[in-house]
Amino acid sequence: MTHAAITGWGKCLPPAVLTNADLATFLDTSDEWITTRTGIRERRISHVGLGELADVAAHRALAAAGRDPADIELIVFGTTSYEDQAPNQASGLQQRLGAMRAASMDVNTACTSFLYAWSTANAMVRSGVVRNALVVGGEVISRFMDWSNRNVSVLFGDGCAAIVIEAVEEEQGLLAEKLGCDVAGRDALVIHGMGARYADLQRRYGQTEWVFEGQEIFKRAVLGMGQAAADVLARRGLAAGDVDLVIPHQANLRIIEAVARRVDIPMERVFVNVQRYGNMSAGTVPIALVEALEEGRVKPGATLLMPAFGAGLTWCAHLARWGERIVPLGTSEAALPPAPHSALEMVREQIARRERAAG
Repeated sequence: MTHAAITGWGKCLPPAVLTNADLATFLDTSDEWITTRTGIRERRISHVGLGELADVAAHRALAAAGRDPADIELIVFGTTSYEDQAPNQASGLQQRLGAMRAASMDVNTACTSFLYAWSTANAMVRSGVVRNALVVGGEVISRFMDWSNRNVSVLFGDGCAAIVIEAVEEEQGLLAEKLGCDVAGRDALVIHGMGARYADLQRRYGQTEWVFEGQEIFKRAVLGMGQAAADVLARRGLAAGDVDLVIPHQANLRIIEAVARRVDIPMERVFVNVQRYGNMSAGTVPIALVEALEEGRVKPGATLLMPAFGAGLTWCAHLARWGERIVPLGTSEAALPPAPHSALEMVREQIARRERAAG
């Protein structure tokens, strides 16, 4: 039986850091208010587009797998903040990489987009449609942020990561997946100003207004992620004690802790980096996976549990078995150009542009 093992991994984080203290210079908030409610201390603001972030992450993932871009047969890009709707974000990455053999597609399920993209690519590899795939999850959500709304502007940041999966005979990669959508909660998280219905000029595309019902999202997120995690464990006949590491969607520390309690896994076996980056939407899980490898938290043969939720309200959980190799086969020299401005300067310019557009 064919399986799809992860053979390469790479991340790209923009260098400009926006701290809670920076946010407090233009919002009625404080470091204490943000950290006690979310666990977030800082986040990244990108000075480049999503395509550039993805290009660097992809080159690093390909180098880790020992693969040339010409080898890749499929690119699946999970994102909500794509630069172009037509043509798609994945084909732009394909062009940058020179991966001329690849088919390319986007997946948009908000914060679960990377995991849904992984499921899509995994199915194609296991069914023999392709022998390998590059799976990307990333966002430059700061470009769509309503910086006047402290309920959301303190939460989100930019970043991107990628993995390479390849056909193998050993049972590696995804062992079980559970995907779902709590559509009754769809209106709890809405970004007005992103989509074709704003092309009638009543609201300029990109001039966003966020609906974010925090308590409702918290309740539904914990329930969906917890149920999905229990489902994938049950499918494999595993218990919480069989999970070596949980790598959850990094939306909010309180949500992460509540999900851990629900699936009865101690926080010592949960990877958390939300304090450094905030919620990077589709970028959170793959970046956390890469950092867990870099920090030695993923051991050969480890069983990994990855639950997530996103607008929709989509939810999922993925159970994976890591292979024997935890060290990249190679490295890439791909890197971003230096940021010409600080994160706070970039955000203030975004606020000024919004005000000019509104006027």
